[in-house]
Amino acid sequence: MNKPKLSFAQILNMSFGFFGIQFGFALQNANVSRIFETLGANVDELALFWIAAPFTGLVVQPIIGHMSDNTWGKLGRRKPFFLIGAILASIAIFVMPNSDVLWFAVMMLWIMDASINISMEPFRALVADVLPEEQRTTGFAAQTLFIGMGAVIASALPWFFSQIGVESTAPEGIIPNTVKYSFYIGAVVYIIAVLWTVFTTKEYPPENMDEFLKKKSEAGSAFNAFITGFVDIFMSLWKMPKTMWQIALVQFFSWYALFCMWIYTTPSVAQNVFGAVDPKSALYQEAGDWVGILMAVYNGVAALFAFLLPVIAKKTSRKITHAIALSAGAIGYLSFYVIKDPNLLLFSEIGIGLAWASILTIPYSIISSAIPEEKMGVYMGIFNFFIVIPQIVVALTLGFIINNVFDNVPIYGLVLGAGSLLIGALVVLFVDDVTEKKAKA
Repeated sequence: MNKPKLSFAQILNMSFGFFGIQFGFALQNANVSRIFETLGANVDELALFWIAAPFTGLVVQPIIGHMSDNTWGKLGRRKPFFLIGAILASIAIFVMPNSDVLWFAVMMLWIMDASINISMEPFRALVADVLPEEQRTTGFAAQTLFIGMGAVIASALPWFFSQIGVESTAPEGIIPNTVKYSFYIGAVVYIIAVLWTVFTTKEYPPENMDEFLKKKSEAGSAFNAFITGFVDIFMSLWKMPKTMWQIALVQFFSWYALFCMWIYTTPSVAQNVFGAVDPKSALYQEAGDWVGILMAVYNGVAALFAFLLPVIAKKTSRKITHAIALSAGAIGYLSFYVIKDPNLLLFSEIGIGLAWASILTIPYSIISSAIPEEKMGVYMGIFNFFIVIPQIVVALTLGFIINNVFDNVPIYGLVLGAGSLLIGALVVLFVDDVTEKKAKA
């Protein structure tokens, strides 16, 4: 199908739902370790409790990708899943800060992350569905813009509430109101942003509707369709294009590093910079609020940098652009080890923001040119394997490593993350970029 180019406003409309998705995701990343510690978790247990998040992505995203590939109705192909995920995620985000025991908070993380994944996966496929190839890097950059904007506001909310007089401490085992109010706002923003995309974006029907309906009819019962879906996911994984395997390895090292950051930034800043060890102390909660600001900064940098990525990639290459950005992120991580002034950590977040912008844009741009369009959803879901598998590896091993090798000092989680980013920067240089090969031919 020859897809018409969309205006910049149309590209922004189709990407706006990511503002809400990332709002919820950023609240999770900046505050869940803090919530777990407030409810009694130890530092060496945090990675294991976080395993719920990547595990749900591993299971949910390819299934949702397959289902959305094979869906067409009044709302379209991907939009029904945006909506279902948004409703479930908004409910989970609202409930999460009211957890009063650790096991319930872990369960709510599981539900919240599964719901966010239901919304997120089809958004990636939507870019490739609707945009011609030459606009896809811009489409993914627009998503990165809204990811950055949503995360900036969400990450800074607890700090903002503390500045206007909301109490940032609470009795033992109770989540502070600064965190609660932030999550309540997040629940509302999430559903509104996704609804904006649902009502402003047009999807294309399957190119051959008769063949599409025939395949649905042949699938038979819901059970048969379910089994067929698993077979399709497995076969698609088996036949995954070479370029996708290569960029998947880069993603492994990139997301290993990101998960290190999300788990260990709060205890690292609290101990290494603020000198706070007790999660229930006012000083520790102050450190937690400052981590929200730090995460807002790197997301803000990512939003600003997003639309420079296509320009830099055009003048160099997508691979070189990504390698530079990952290297900048590694420098940002390492600086946490030596910096003792919380204000100077704001400069550390610039490098991390550059890496984050590229991680959210360049890999998707490269693989969207290498995979069959009729399987865009399932392959985007499979690609998520290489985002969540490294997170599972972190969750199962890093707590043990930090506890037994690094004497339970969390800052070494960020040092290991820096090394992982540098490996990713080296590996991406060997990726076969299909689009660049076509351009040179």
